[in-house]
Formats: sequence, structure tokens, C-alpha cells
Amino acid sequence: MGVQDFLVVTVIGFCFQAQILSSQNLTCNPNDMKALEDFTSSLKTVVDGWGSSFSSDCCKWEGITCNSSSSLGIGLNNSIDTFRVVKLELPSKRLAGNLSASLGTLDQLRTLNLSHNLLMHSLPTSLFHLSNLELLDLSSNDFSGPIPVDIELPSIQFLDISQNLLNGSLPGSICDKNSTQLRVLNMATNYFSGNLPQGFGNCTSLEDLDLSTNYLTGTSDGISKGIFRLRKLTRLNIQDNMLSGALSEEIGNLINLVRLDISTNGFSGTIPDVFHSLGRLQNFIAHSNRFGGQIPPSLSSSSTISLLNLRNNSLEGSIALNCSAMISLTSLNLGSNLFDGPIPSNLPSCRHLSDVSLAHNNFPGEIPKSFENFHSLSYLSLSNSSISNVSSALQILQRCRNLTTLVLTLNFPGEQFPADPILHFEKLKVLIIAYCRLTGSIPQWLRTSSRLQLLDISWNQLEGAIPIWFGNFSNLFYLDISNNSLNGEIPRSLTGLPSLINWRCPTEEPSPDFPLFALRVSGRGLQYKRVWSFRPTLDFSNNNLSGAIWPDFRKLRSLHVLDLRYNRLSGPIPSSLSEMVSLETLDLSHNELSGVIPPSLVKLSFLSKFSVADNELYGVIPTGGQFLTFSSSSFEGNSLCGHDASPCPSGEDGPLGKWYGKSDKDYTGVIAGVCVGFVFGIACFIGIDRYIWTF
Repeated sequence: MGVQDFLVVTVIGFCFQAQILSSQNLTCNPNDMKALEDFTSSLKTVVDGWGSSFSSDCCKWEGITCNSSSSLGIGLNNSIDTFRVVKLELPSKRLAGNLSASLGTLDQLRTLNLSHNLLMHSLPTSLFHLSNLELLDLSSNDFSGPIPVDIELPSIQFLDISQNLLNGSLPGSICDKNSTQLRVLNMATNYFSGNLPQGFGNCTSLEDLDLSTNYLTGTSDGISKGIFRLRKLTRLNIQDNMLSGALSEEIGNLINLVRLDISTNGFSGTIPDVFHSLGRLQNFIAHSNRFGGQIPPSLSSSSTISLLNLRNNSLEGSIALNCSAMISLTSLNLGSNLFDGPIPSNLPSCRHLSDVSLAHNNFPGEIPKSFENFHSLSYLSLSNSSISNVSSALQILQRCRNLTTLVLTLNFPGEQFPADPILHFEKLKVLIIAYCRLTGSIPQWLRTSSRLQLLDISWNQLEGAIPIWFGNFSNLFYLDISNNSLNGEIPRSLTGLPSLINWRCPTEEPSPDFPLFALRVSGRGLQYKRVWSFRPTLDFSNNNLSGAIWPDFRKLRSLHVLDLRYNRLSGPIPSSLSEMVSLETLDLSHNELSGVIPPSLVKLSFLSKFSVADNELYGVIPTGGQFLTFSSSSFEGNSLCGHDASPCPSGEDGPLGKWYGKSDKDYTGVIAGVCVGFVFGIACFIGIDRYIWTF
């Protein structure tokens, strides 16, 4: 019998068996049914497709897969076969509540996936004694407490309990009792502490291990007794912990590694020169440690490394990369170290290198002329690197025909911003030249960068007007020109920026996962903003801008931050600003604005920061909405009342009325009111005195 004939007979056999089984009285196993009922009763939410109104055959419920007892080798009972639950899969169903220990009685369960829900409290011990379980995914919930010390999962291949609130020690017994088939183990983003258990060395089939973002301690010697013996590992992520000491040379035993991330720990000493043994390694990420010395030769000449990130260490000396050997290198981040000497002129010969950060080092001198031929370069950061001659730098870099992101902050102190109209950056999307104290005006050549999405030239000494052609940047969603000496009116053309009228986050990130800015996340270390996580912003603060605030700003419905503080803007606050429905920050403080605060601004439901301090405003502070959350400092330095400021006197309809945002009426009403009695006159006097004293 040929192979094709065998397959035909097999398929027919399965179909025949299915017809026989369907003609029998197939029912859900009573024990399994009871376990699922207990599971639902422990939840605070209802599982769609489950419940008393549905079929008693649990195998027809959503997320349940069953096999017949006979197919599982359990046998028939009086010609009545029962279905056994082999898969329970309910990810991303917003399930809330506890996880019932009765699930541990589903003794034929192969797959349990309850990831991305709202389940909480401790993990039942019974789940870690299911002899047939192959996949267990409880990631992205709110489980807390320790996990069982005694684990017996002889069939487990995939185990993911990441992104929970679990604590205590890692279970070293996970591979002690015949769990030799485990290939993927993910315990990342929890609160596990203590040393890495040596028992992990018994997981001989492990290919992917992620223990990142915990509070694990210990030295590399401890790691070498366990993890560094797992020769089948292709991915090892132990970043964002508290590991310390020298990195053991035994890391070279992991000959199948493709990705190694040991970043954000306390490793010190030199990086071991063992990368000739790691012949498959593509990504080596060791940033934010305490490594010193130089880049080892086996790493600086690796033919397989494509991503090398060693930023935020204490590496020193000159940068010597063997670009003729590093044929796979695409991303290089050596920022925030102690490197010195000239910028390596041979980087353009790394033919696939596209993303480079050498920021926060010491490279006195100019950008090498060889960078004119750096045609693969897409992202370049040289901020705070002591380079000089901004004109030469831009002349050279404009020839990098694929350059999309350029960061040159904290360089060129006091130099003239080049106004050469020949400069041309056609593909540039992100340009940051801030904190340089550059002089001159905003150069005309910027208008050729029609693809700009983020422009930051803040903290310079630029003068003159804001160019009208800024309004032609159809993709611009972040503009920071603050802390300069710009004057004149805000161009009305900026009220028509398409990306701020209807901003949609593009799917393509214009720069790699290098930090442009850092944010402190409470209790969880540092996280870094990528370009598309920047809020749509117009920041014109700390200049000498004058004129009115255009009512047409209302069209910028996607703008999140509008910062106009410390200028000389005058006139009223347009009530139409209430149509900027996405505003989170509106700062108009320290200007010369007059009139009242438009009551319509209470409609800005996302507004979390608001200030009109130190203007010439009068009247009643609006109440309601987010205005109930703003402190009195947001309104000080004006003639305002209400809120936490001076209380508004009641009943004014005369000259005081316009001070408090009320219309002028016949003065006779005021005189008559004053004549009503001496007591009322005293009350008015006290009200006026309070106004003068407060403001």
C-alpha cells in the first residue's frame, strides 16, 4: 500500500469513527462539568456562551474543546462514550474574580489559556499538578502571592505567567519532576525576588526563557550553575532585575542563543570576550549596567550581530568596530559611555547599519566627511557629544539620502544656525536640535523637509518671526520652539496643520527603539518614549510673541498640548478653544490677555493642566468639569473671583459687575441698592476691600 492509499484509508476511518460516535449518546463528563461549573461560580463576570440556559453538553460551550474518552485511550463504558475537556481557552474575555481550584480536576486538560483577563488572588496549587497539561498561559492578569513550590507538570511545554503581581522565589522545582519537555518559560514583569534557582539547569529542552522586570538578585556565578547550562536556549531575557557582579565567561556555552538581553542590572567588570562561541547571536542588549573597559574583539567583529546596545555603561577608549566583518549590523547604540577620540569614520562601511546612537560621549571635533557616503543611515543621535561646526555637520548629513531622524542636542554652543538655502533634507521626519544656544533665525532650508513630523529647536537663541510656511508641514504633529527670542504674531497658518486637525498614528515608527526622552514609571524603573508616544503638541512658551490667540485654533481637534506661557499675547481668550476636544494641557499664563475666562472651556473633558495666571483677566472663574480640579495658582495674578480665589460678592449689577463677568446695567440700580441701608453699604465696602487685598 502506498503512502497516498494509506492516507485515504486513514481519513475514511476517522470519518467512519465520527459517524459512529455521533450516533451514540455523547455527553460531557460529569466530573469535567462540575469543574467548569465551579470555575464559573468563582467568577464575578459571566462567560459568554455559558450558563444554565445553554446546552448541558459543556463541549459545545465557547472556548472548550473536547475529545472522546476512547480517543484518549480511557475506554468505553457500556457503549456510552463521554467527552473529556482537553482545551479551555478564554483569552481577552474580561473575566474577573478568582481562579477555582476545581480546574485541577480536569485531568485530561492539554491547554489552559486564560491570558489577558482580570483574574486575581493566588494561583491554585492544583493547576501545577495536571499530568497532561502542555500549555498554561495565565499572563496579563492580576494574580498575586507566591507560586507553588512543588510543581509537577510532566507534559508541560509552554508556561507563561508573565505580567501579574506574583512574588516570592522562583520555583526551582519546575524541571525536577520529569518536566523535560518545557520549551518556553515566561515569568516576566512580576515581583519575584531572590536568586535564580540552580534547578533551572534541569530544563534541558528550554529554548525561550524570560525572567525580565522582577527583583531577582545574585551574581553571574549563580547564573552559570543553572541557566548557562541550557545549551538549547535561543532567547534569554533577564533584563530589569538586580543581578550583579562580573558576567561569567560561561555565557559562551549558550551556543544557540539568538537574543541575549541582560540590560538594566548591576553587572560590572569587562564584557567577556566569548562571542566567537555565540555563532547565532543576533541581538545583544546590555545597556544600563556598570561594564567598563573596551568592547571585546569577538563582539566588535561578530558577523551575526545585527543589534548591539551597550548604552549607559562606563565603556571607554576609542570605538573600533570591524565593519568588514560585521556584515549583519543594522542597529548600534553606544550612547552614555566614556568613549572619546574622533567619531569612527569607518561606520559608513558597515553596509547595513541604519540606526546609530553615539550620544553622551566625548567626540571633540566634527562629523567625519566619510558620512557623506552613509547611505544606509536612517537614525542618528549625536546629542551631547562635544561636536562642533553645525554648518559642516548639516552639509555632510544632508547627503545621507535615507536619513529620517536626526538628534543633535547639546552641541555647537553659541554657533550660528546655518541659513544656507541649499541644504536639503527631503526624507527627514524627526529633527531635534535643542539646548544648543544657536543664534540667528529659523532657517529657510527647513521648508524643504516637507515630511517633518516632530521638530524641536527649543532652548536656543533664535530671533525673528515664526515662518508662515510652518503651516505647510502636512505631517507635523509635534512642534517645540520654546525658550527662544522669537517675536511677532503666531502665524494663522498653524491653525490649519492637517495632522493636528485629524491626527492618526502611522503604523511605521520613524526611529528605532532608542530613547529620545526618559520617563520614570513608579516602582518599575525606566521606560522610554518612542516618537509615536509623544502627545501632539504646540509649545511656543518663553518667547516674545505678541498679538491675539486665533479663534481658528478650534480646528486643531487632535492637539493635546498648547503651551503659550511667558509671551506678550493680548486680547481675549477665544471661547472657540472649547472645540479643541483633545486638549490635556492649556497654559496661557504670564501674558497680557484680557476679558473673562470663557465658560465654554468647562467642556474640555480631558483637560488636566490649565493656567491663566498673571494676565489681565477679570470676572467669575467657570465652575464644573475639570475646572473643579484646578488649584488657585492657575488663576492668580488676575482680577478673578470664585473657585479658591476671592469669593464673588453677590448681587453686583453696576460697575463691579463687569469685573466679575457680568453685563453693565443702569447705575441707578446700584445707587438704589446702596441706599437700602447702612449695613448693605458696609457689606459692599468689605467686598471691594477684599478684591483690592487679594489681587
